[in-house]
Amino acid sequence: MEPSKRAEVAELGTLQSGTRQRAQLRVRLADIAWTALCFVLAVWAVASSVGAARGMTAWAYCVVAWILLAVACATLLTTVRARKRI
Repeated sequence: MEPSKRAEVAELGTLQSGTRQRAQLRVRLADIAWTALCFVLAVWAVASSVGAARGMTAWAYCVVAWILLAVACATLLTTVRARKRI
């Protein structure tokens, strides 16, 4: 590794409490968690929609899945927009 790249790596700092990197880590983990939740809800919504289309009595699960997906996606978008305004 070149000396200039070593200096860049050394400037990243540690994840000690109260540092900028620590705050960014929390935000990043929250983004990953919300994205994973939206993905799981989307898979559940699609699977229950397919089941309902096949004639199974899964309409209630289908409606709940789509409502939860809409709420999770709206919350994720609101959080991202609020963070960009700051």
